Amino acid sequence: MRVEPVVKADAYGHGAVPVARALEAAGADGLSVATLDEAFELRGAGVSLPLLVLYPVPPEGVEAAARQRIAVALGSGLLAARTLVAAARAVADGSPPLQVHLEVETGLGRGGVLPAQVADALGGVRRADGVVLGGVWTHLAAADDAANARGQDELFGAAVLRLADDREGTRGSAHGAIRRHLAGSGGVLGADVGRWDAVRTGIAIYGLVPDALTVPPATLSTVARLRPVMSLFARPVRVEALPAGHGVSYGPTFITAGPTRIATLPVGYADGWRRNLSDRAEALVRGVRVPLVGRVAMDAVMADVTAVPGSPVTEDDEFVLLGAQGAERISAFDLAATGGTISYEVVTGMSRRLPRVYHAAGSPVETRALAGGG
Repeated sequence: MRVEPVVKADAYGHGAVPVARALEAAGADGLSVATLDEAFELRGAGVSLPLLVLYPVPPEGVEAAARQRIAVALGSGLLAARTLVAAARAVADGSPPLQVHLEVETGLGRGGVLPAQVADALGGVRRADGVVLGGVWTHLAAADDAANARGQDELFGAAVLRLADDREGTRGSAHGAIRRHLAGSGGVLGADVGRWDAVRTGIAIYGLVPDALTVPPATLSTVARLRPVMSLFARPVRVEALPAGHGVSYGPTFITAGPTRIATLPVGYADGWRRNLSDRAEALVRGVRVPLVGRVAMDAVMADVTAVPGSPVTEDDEFVLLGAQGAERISAFDLAATGGTISYEVVTGMSRRLPRVYHAAGSPVETRALAGGG
């Protein structure tokens, strides 16, 4: 079985290129992304693994995808038809064939070919010039709902029975055997569904379990070994004692009741620290929790450090907004619950202007900043 991790959305906010390189070095069989530009970024950085774009692509990008060995999802409707036409034109101009993975609609309701139309779709791909069928796939709508997941798996199984001839005809070709794939992180860690020929692990690659998933006994030991990859650190750009009656941030929702020591952290909603966390979230400093007060600004959030034991907090103190410090931890799930969202949005929302520092075996090995670094 192949393992083809998902590195879309800048590797769920972690940094697509460094993460892809690490996965390639670790032996991943391929990678999945959501857009053609994401695939181009990886190819431009020298990532040579097989790449699959999981959403339909603009027909004008088909030739470049084929030339860079990027497979694309194929569904139904005008985009699918135009993709096949564009691939035929590209081959006529000397391009290699485009590898396509036919998506089967089994219940998610957002893309793919309905099961009754799979035979016709496969026939259309077989007759088309310039395309090679590389896979058939679907995606679970609710991996936390075992009955629903099994129902999708069964629909998919019935649809791919039509692939027997295609699978044998494709074995040994330059594009390899046709791959059947269904399970993402939820399917791997929770749902009682088939692994088929490949799995597309997403959020679990980054040490997180899908939010709604109840982990069954069979995978509890695996889940126990997961460790969140992302932490968010900041040092204050100012620490100041404000007098009683002083407002903090815009349209102040926080007014100091007495002398209050406020640390300004250079992280705001432009960095992915959501505005709906205003007056609701915490940070860690010196191993203790402190409240973040006032409205989250575009570039800053403020912490009330008045009650931190010991000498006054200064600009040299390190704050943790996501991650662990001492015995305390603020997780992506904690921030999601506070902000009324899911952990996926917490991590993928971290903007590119936040510098990334990558560690291996406890030591920093690479950095990524908005204007260079590496």
